[in-house]
Amino acid sequence: MLWDFDGPICRLFAGRRASLVAADLVEWLERQGLHGLLTEAERETLDPQVVLRAVGRRRPGSDLVAGLEERLTQEELRAAASALPTAYADPLIRTWTAVGARLAVTTNNSPRAARTYLDSRGLTGCFAPHLYGRTDQLHHLKPHPHCLHRALAAMGAPPGAALMIGDAVTDLAAAREAGVAFLGYARNDGKERVLRAAGADLVVQSLEPVLTLLRSGRPVG
Repeated sequence: MLWDFDGPICRLFAGRRASLVAADLVEWLERQGLHGLLTEAERETLDPQVVLRAVGRRRPGSDLVAGLEERLTQEELRAAASALPTAYADPLIRTWTAVGARLAVTTNNSPRAARTYLDSRGLTGCFAPHLYGRTDQLHHLKPHPHCLHRALAAMGAPPGAALMIGDAVTDLAAAREAGVAFLGYARNDGKERVLRAAGADLVVQSLEPVLTLLRSGRPVG
């Protein structure tokens, strides 16, 4: 079971909006005299990952990218303290673990932030050591399947025996590229429409039916 982190497991920026983090990253770049490194649309984005990816494309492998990535990691670590658990995620994770499934986190967030959140919920043991997330090699972020490949290789699991739970089109694309089945999680109608438009066949707006199906002993996915 390959889990995206922000969305299916929790809302990472429930306490501190992602848009504020994105604005802080843009302001930091401007203080470095790098206002022109971003397009207008990128400077106005609500998603800090957009800012990081943009800089990564234009300054790959640079100290600037490493510094910006660390700034985002620190923001994610702070956000983990006030992250909102996704309904039914905790019992679903524990139940899957109890029936013998092997779980991994495959995320574009920092694995340090994922571990911090999982520690706070007593869930780290359900995943560790399989926490695969962002590095300074930004070209490996999803939709690239790199983190999925790492998880599958480490667990010795063939792609056809795995299922990924994700809430973004990038998760779907990575799962397809890796040959892994995909279960979409969408917390509202709009997000479900986006996933279905991208070709996701199975999308749920709550993890409750997945938990009910698992507890019934029937296969999921």
